[in-house]
Amino acid sequence: MKSRFLIVMIAAVTLLSCTSSKDNTLAYFKNLGDAPSGVLPNVQGNYPVRLQPDDELVISVTSAVPEATAVYNVPLSNPATKSSMLTATQPRVQTYLVDSQGFIMMPKLGRIAVGGKTTDEVRQYITEQVAKEVKDPFVRVEIVNFGIDVLGEVRNPHRVITTQQCITVLDALAQCGDLTEFGQRDRVYVIRTEGNQRTYHRLDLTNSEIFSSPYFYLQQNDVVYVEPNQIRIDNSKYNQNNAFKLTVISTIVSSVSVIASLVIALAR
Repeated sequence: MKSRFLIVMIAAVTLLSCTSSKDNTLAYFKNLGDAPSGVLPNVQGNYPVRLQPDDELVISVTSAVPEATAVYNVPLSNPATKSSMLTATQPRVQTYLVDSQGFIMMPKLGRIAVGGKTTDEVRQYITEQVAKEVKDPFVRVEIVNFGIDVLGEVRNPHRVITTQQCITVLDALAQCGDLTEFGQRDRVYVIRTEGNQRTYHRLDLTNSEIFSSPYFYLQQNDVVYVEPNQIRIDNSKYNQNNAFKLTVISTIVSSVSVIASLVIALAR
């Protein structure tokens, strides 16, 4: 009796020790260890958002004398631009849509090449042009349709629309309710369109080195995809097999019922 009790206790201790030694598959940045503080790696270089066709821009030109810059702003009724609702609480503003060749058309300044440039570069160019005729102009340039598609094992997959021009993969995932328990933290893909080709990169959210990845900061129209783990895949296969079996059984029962009805009808 004592020996049996001893064996059970040893087995229980072994099981608990094995369980406590396992890594938490839901944890982020496992390599940080138990240190209460530290310095995280940073992105080497700068990865600014560059304008692309179909980007929608808000451009406003003002100065100390509003009448002097009025000619650089388009009235809301102008068909060459597009009216946009930024939020439920903000008023309608006039926006410019970047065409397929990367140009916009502004009053007074005419056709401006913005494709491949940052909003700061466009703002600086417009400021320089307006400053030739107006003293101390103030120019604002913003993207209002910056969008990221977040798919896969997140709690609320959807297209994230933001007016921010500095959004990280963690920001996008947070806006979708974080990963589900079935999402693989070390297999998060960022798919990006660059010119005429698509590139992809796999991020490992369990490793703090992602902060130094050029894909950590997202570009407009990026796709963030979280791969499901094996449990989700197995569950999906199990559910599909059960659904197929149920369909087959239902078909067989229906067929038998029809045949039985025919036999009964003929027998009469």
